[in-house]
Amino acid sequence: MYTLKVRSHQREELVEFTDKVQEKLKESEAKEGLVVLYVQHTTAGLTVNENADPDVPRDMLHALRTLIPQHGMGFRHGEENSDAHITASLVETTVTIPFKDGELLLGRWQGISLCEFDGGRERKVIMIVR
Repeated sequence: MYTLKVRSHQREELVEFTDKVQEKLKESEAKEGLVVLYVQHTTAGLTVNENADPDVPRDMLHALRTLIPQHGMGFRHGEENSDAHITASLVETTVTIPFKDGELLLGRWQGISLCEFDGGRERKVIMIVR
């Protein structure tokens, strides 16, 4: 088991960290199995999605902001981040990726990203190799 630290710099941001996962997988010396990632926060999530075109994360965040804006919905939570809690509930907190010969079996355009909804800050992602 590993703990990865992923830093965001904006309130809402997708931060790709595929390289960190692959590095820890190599360190584990495991040859074949599954990597399970879990984010330990209530205002962040994880996704496997396109990592080649920067318009994709921008479009994803725009769609989520449109569905659940930060203000104007009458939220009562005093920290003014109810939108982040709701959005994180729509996005997964866990992703599972198979690997073979010590390499993640991601598709050509896929990457692993932290979905930050209440940043910027450092987030912890638990990584289990089985």
